[in-house]
Amino acid sequence: MQTDSSPNRVGKFLSVFKYSRVALQLVWSTSAALTIIMGLTTLVAGILPAAIASVGGYIVDAVVTALNAVGAEQGAAQTQVLYFVLLEAALVVLISAAQRINTVCQSILRVLLGNKINVMILEKSLSLELAHFEDSEFYDKLTRARREASSRPLSLVIKTFDLIRNMISLVAIATFLFQFSPYAVLLLIVAGIPAFVAEAKFSGEAFRIYRRRSAERRMQLYLEMVLTREDGVKEVKLLSLGKLFLERYIGIFKKIYQEDRSLVLRRGLWGFVLGLLASAAFYFAYGWVAFAAIAATISIGQMTMYIAQFRLGQNSVSDSLTSINGMYEDNLYLSTLTEYLEHKVPEASGNNKIGPNPAEGIRFENVSFYYPGSTIPALNNLSLDIKPGESLALVGENGSGKTTLIKLLTRLYTPTEGSIYLDGLNIKDWDVENLRAKIGVIFQDFARYQLLVGENIGIGDVDNLHEKTLVGEAARKGMADTFIQDLPDTYNTQLGTWFNQGKELSGGQWQKIALSRAFMRSQADILILDEPTAAIDARAEAEIFGHFRELTSNKISIIISHRFSTVRMADHIIVLEKGQISEQGSHQHLLALDGHYATLFHLQAKGYQ
Repeated sequence: MQTDSSPNRVGKFLSVFKYSRVALQLVWSTSAALTIIMGLTTLVAGILPAAIASVGGYIVDAVVTALNAVGAEQGAAQTQVLYFVLLEAALVVLISAAQRINTVCQSILRVLLGNKINVMILEKSLSLELAHFEDSEFYDKLTRARREASSRPLSLVIKTFDLIRNMISLVAIATFLFQFSPYAVLLLIVAGIPAFVAEAKFSGEAFRIYRRRSAERRMQLYLEMVLTREDGVKEVKLLSLGKLFLERYIGIFKKIYQEDRSLVLRRGLWGFVLGLLASAAFYFAYGWVAFAAIAATISIGQMTMYIAQFRLGQNSVSDSLTSINGMYEDNLYLSTLTEYLEHKVPEASGNNKIGPNPAEGIRFENVSFYYPGSTIPALNNLSLDIKPGESLALVGENGSGKTTLIKLLTRLYTPTEGSIYLDGLNIKDWDVENLRAKIGVIFQDFARYQLLVGENIGIGDVDNLHEKTLVGEAARKGMADTFIQDLPDTYNTQLGTWFNQGKELSGGQWQKIALSRAFMRSQADILILDEPTAAIDARAEAEIFGHFRELTSNKISIIISHRFSTVRMADHIIVLEKGQISEQGSHQHLLALDGHYATLFHLQAKGYQ
């Protein structure tokens, strides 16, 4: 087995303490009282083992004295034996209590800290931009942080306390062994070093494998979800995908298993070989002490004590090295959490809550946007104006940039080039929460929340979530009220199948719920519908957009749709091709141009003839 160079080993050893301060701060902020109790019980547990071993030696010597004494001296020796036995029993009870209290504190802290870290991870996710969730590398960081890092800070602190306890024990033990021979102390320490070097190497290798597997483990989780979730199982059964996906799942497992087996076998082999060295050192010391007793340089009680001290010392060295290697692994894992939590997110600059010129509406000036890693612009030098009270329709083939434009307006993305203005103010200077409060939007891939019907609609305006009158009005505008009245508990019906007594809806009904959620945002100045009626029949769509026109008569409305019966209702229509405006104008104007819009319109109209 090749070992790292000395500088690398020193660097690894020092890295053990890199995140100890961060972990201790997290644990302390979770519960200072429990942390203090853990520290005190650790101190007690560190001192007492050496004291117990020492008292054991005194018991043996007192027994020998009692055997050789007669009369009053024997009685005094027996009293001394009883005293030392009771003293050792008291010390054993005390160390047992300290260990039990320490375990209870750890259990409570583990629950509290696990929740605290998970909340920190979720709070950080709220500050991230949409692009972070679409970046596979960053998503791997999030996955790694969530998987194990929630428990690692406490684990690191516990191992730190364990190391302190073992160091205290070693100092106490070394004090006794030094009386026998300084070389016994040196032997005790040196015998444990090879095992530490091996563990340091394998710990680092285990973590590198762990980091490399993030994408594979996410694929396993995805395959599990597809095979077990109701929204995927239909196609899995109809297309007979089960066997294919299960084979891929098993294939990933086999690859991971082979790596793990190799590491475990090598780790186990070297652990056994190096463990023999520790055993040889112990029995060398055993013989050394035994022959010293035969030579009458030490008593039988001292022999018993030194052997017990050496065994305890060896265990303390082994436990110390295990703690250090565990701390090394915890630091590696904790680095993932810190890396995620400290990831720099561009500040949501701006604190303006209103714009200087509300009459200006929305203005795009030479806006271009590239998705990360792409050399082709999703939007290319786009400029347009939308005045208050104007209804705009966006038309174009899939991938032409329609939804991207909406995501830029809502600051889910930041323009690569150019600027976007709302009410005469650059949107980067707006307070993000206020900006988004002015916009009501429903995307084609809207969420289907596993919540009550009323909550599914009410979250469109969280401040009025429980205002039943407003929720009912939004449901009527979204054409959802009619089927809601037929549900078992109307607006208190649980939707989805994840929870008890949940009611699943049809695709069209879910879309009406989502539309109602958009209408719930009654205070918004801008209402955007991105292909919201794909699963709704033409008659219902006409009724919905009739309501829509009434509701947005004094607001900006933006509609993205492939249905020209809807598009033609807009005051202004923009045709996007490859991220650029190819045509724009009213429905009649675009038909007169006889361009791309007219071609698409006539193709769709022919389908109804």
